[in-house]
Amino acid sequence: MLAVNVNVPEKELHTPGSSRHYGHLPLRGARKSAPGISFEFFPPATEKGRDNLWQTIEQLKVLSPRMVSVTYGADGSSRDNTYAIVKRLLDKTDLVVAPHITCVGASKAELREMAQQYWQDGVRHIVALRGDKPKSTEGLPPASDQYSYCSEFVEDLRKIADFDISVAAYPETHPEALSPAKDIENLRRKFDAGATRAITQFFFNNEHFLRFRDHCALFGIEGDIIPGVLPVENFTQVQRFATQCGTEIPVWLKERFAGLEDDKHTRKLLAAAVAIEQVNDLRRHGVSQFHLYTLNRADLSYAIGRSLGLKPTKETRAGASA
Repeated sequence: MLAVNVNVPEKELHTPGSSRHYGHLPLRGARKSAPGISFEFFPPATEKGRDNLWQTIEQLKVLSPRMVSVTYGADGSSRDNTYAIVKRLLDKTDLVVAPHITCVGASKAELREMAQQYWQDGVRHIVALRGDKPKSTEGLPPASDQYSYCSEFVEDLRKIADFDISVAAYPETHPEALSPAKDIENLRRKFDAGATRAITQFFFNNEHFLRFRDHCALFGIEGDIIPGVLPVENFTQVQRFATQCGTEIPVWLKERFAGLEDDKHTRKLLAAAVAIEQVNDLRRHGVSQFHLYTLNRADLSYAIGRSLGLKPTKETRAGASA
């Protein structure tokens, strides 16, 4: 993996309101191929939630996603549920499944054992993450038997097996990063360690993503940077998510959903329109792959996929509901 030391002035990175047009650099990933899509699911805590998840998977798998990922609690709280969902997907569908694995709260030995078990089960893709530190350990260094950085974990995964590894990226800078430049340097270390692609945190201002993509290129990052898209059906919930991860909520988005707290039907129509508008604009800037945060709901993600031109296909296996 190419590592290039580029001296990019800090003020050039992520400057709000800049008049510069972003997204113009030559794109290694700007292919004129058909768009690709991937979906993210989370392990439900209730039986009703589990039933809903499998119904959602049934509805979305006909779009032939390139990958589906299953999240994993930062403190390992959903480890068993994540494993059960991944195993069922492998056994009952032809989907490419990528479990999330987070470093925080687990020893290196535990994580290596988990990765080895996934490989034996047939998993070939992993989403490797550091995870959020528990409040009780904030400000403390990792234990001696734990990974300090996700890049260390990625490097170890490469030694365990030939995994296809996705990592996280932050178009609006990770909340804990010292600066935008340091954040991109950290991302480059993950690619240098063996990551295949980066999936971004959700965003609503496409300029943030296009600017970030340009800066990644300037820093010598050659892997794909895939935008994460979150449909906004529950605006209050999305505001909470955005606060936690440092995502900007544009004024125009607030205005569109203002006064619709009790109007679910209109909120859903607007959510679809906003997300479709976003992905179509990204397509015009050469983006060909998208990662959808489904929140275990099918309708909006299905509509986005169809807007990208993806056609339903018949599943050849019994399906996740078997």
